[in-house]
Order: sequence, then C-alpha cells, then structure tokens
Amino acid sequence: MKELSIRAISGTIYVLLLIGSLYTQNALTALLLVFGILSLVEFSKLINLKSFAQYIIFIILFGIFWYLCLWNFKSAGSDEAIQILLVTTIFVNLILLKDLFTTKRIPIFSSKSFIVTTFYLTSGFIFMLLIANYKNEFTPLLLLGSFILIWVNDSAAYLVGKNFGKQKLFPSISPKKTVEGFLGGLFFACIASYFITKYTETLSFTSWLIMAIIVSVLGTFGDLIESKFKRQAGVKDSGVIMPGHGGLLDRLDSIIFASPFIYLFLRILSYVS
Repeated sequence: MKELSIRAISGTIYVLLLIGSLYTQNALTALLLVFGILSLVEFSKLINLKSFAQYIIFIILFGIFWYLCLWNFKSAGSDEAIQILLVTTIFVNLILLKDLFTTKRIPIFSSKSFIVTTFYLTSGFIFMLLIANYKNEFTPLLLLGSFILIWVNDSAAYLVGKNFGKQKLFPSISPKKTVEGFLGGLFFACIASYFITKYTETLSFTSWLIMAIIVSVLGTFGDLIESKFKRQAGVKDSGVIMPGHGGLLDRLDSIIFASPFIYLFLRILSYVS
C-alpha cells in the first residue's frame, strides 16, 4: 500500500507539472528542456556514454528550434531545417526499430552513441516542442492530447494484459507485455481520441483516431526499445527520480519515439487539409 501511494504521488506530480506548463510557451519550453536533460543523463548511463558533448548538442539544437518557435518560423531556412531534422530522426528511429527485431543487442559504438543521443532522444524533445507550436502558433492541447493517448494506451495495456493476457508480445525484452494488452491499449486509445476531439476542438475525430493508432503502435515500440537498452545495461529502471515509477526516461520513452512520427502526420495533414 505504501509503495502504491508513493507511486501515485510521484505520478500525480509529474502530470501536474506537465499540465501546468501548458499555460505558456516559455513554461512548456523550460519543462521540456529540464525533462530532456534529465532523460539524457539517464540514457547516457544506460549506454555508458561518459561525455559532455551530448548535453552541449542537446542545448544547442533545442535552443535553435526554440528560437524558431519564438519567431514563428519566419527565419530563412527554418522549414528546411525542420524537414532535415525530421527525415534524419525518422531514419535513425527506423534503424533502432530494425535493431529491436534483428539483433540480440542494439549495437552501440562511439559514433553511434552520439547519433542516437542526438537523433533519437534530443530530437524527440524538439518534436514535442514543435507539436506544441503547430502551424506557427502555440497549440499545447495537441501535445496534451498526445500525452493523454500515451497514458490511456499504457494504462489499458497494463490492465488488459494483467487480466486477460496470454500471448507474449516480445518475451525476450519485456516478458510482461502481451498481444492482448497491446490490442487493449490500442482500443481504449482509439476510444479516448473521441473525447479528446470533443473537449479540445483541435483536430477532427478522424485525425485524432489516426493519432491514437500512431501513438499506440509507435509508443509501444519506443517502450520496447528503451527496455532493450535497459536489459543490455542490466538494470530494471533508467533511474530513480520518480519513486515507484523509476526514471523519467521510463515515463517518456513512448512519446520520445513517437513524437517525430506524430509531427510528420501533422505536417501531412496541413498539406492535404
């Protein structure tokens, strides 16, 4: 009971911090910056990267795209910079996805360590920032909706998997995840997309429904990829900053991996609408 209470308190603080930051662009930017650096600390330990270069890269890139957000992306070459980052990030994420299915260990050598910290983790937080600044205006409800889909998917997957799960989804990496849990998470995320549409009045129901599928599928992959990194490092959690939950990276792994794909969908949506 005590452990459950601690877990509930730390989870509530995390959610309140996120929701509270959505009231202003600067507050959200500051929170994402802090969350990003803390997650990078945890991830660097997982891959045994003993360097400060990844933090410098994070701060520089995050600062550049924050500057573009402040100026409503009016700077010359801003859209091209976003497109280059998007393509590179998705390419690196697809390589990580390939490694998830084809190798016993995700190969991490010196140069790949910086590629992964830059275009997997750093880019994940940059695209969260860009989602919250969709169409050159502050749109925090889009980011909040994405987080809600993650939370609903994770919670439903856990409950359905615990009570009805029989077939393992990826037993070599995450023995507790089941196919039934995955499908349950996807189903309830799709249900949640209706309520997000109704109460946020941001995108159409069809768009949020597609977002629910993107978040559920790619968020699950993000969770599995981080689980594989933890298994390689021989640890249960990425850190201890959130009592009862583990590390901050444990809570953000799904949205980190899914955010560039969410942003890609939003860009496609802006072209066809």
